[in-house]
Amino acid sequence: MELSTNLLIFTGLALLMITTAFAAVTTSRIMRAVTYLLFVLFGTAGLYFMIHYTFLGAVQIIVYAGGIVVLFIFAALLIGKGTIDITHTSKRRYFAGILTSMSGMCFALYLITNANFVTDKFNVEGIPMKTIGLALMGTAKHNYVLSFEVLSILLLACMVGAIMIARKK
Repeated sequence: MELSTNLLIFTGLALLMITTAFAAVTTSRIMRAVTYLLFVLFGTAGLYFMIHYTFLGAVQIIVYAGGIVVLFIFAALLIGKGTIDITHTSKRRYFAGILTSMSGMCFALYLITNANFVTDKFNVEGIPMKTIGLALMGTAKHNYVLSFEVLSILLLACMVGAIMIARKK
């Protein structure tokens, strides 16, 4: 069987995402965890670009990899704790975490295998790019400028929350 370029890229992105996600949840340093999370988000954006969802890929990079990770770093630096004490984690917590992860994975697999995905109702090939751009930047009904304004308020609330957490009492 011949490996295609798309399969190689997908495999590389999947391995990158799996290893960095595992490293993000097992490291004891907050800044390393945020950096590993950044690589997971870049891998997700790469998957979006692979399936030609360029807008979602760009939003993934701008909003999540750019905005949310910067807020995590900002909060981590304001709090000032560089490490998390994971040496005293009990075996009960490890078992509960593994059990929760496995049950969530089984539930997700059940939903995926029993879902009836309808793909013939969507026709996105005929929408010109100018129409999409006007809908995103429009202020009329059924336009999307409001969602970006709400997102900016949410990011501002996250920054204020990080400052309040880091403030000395």
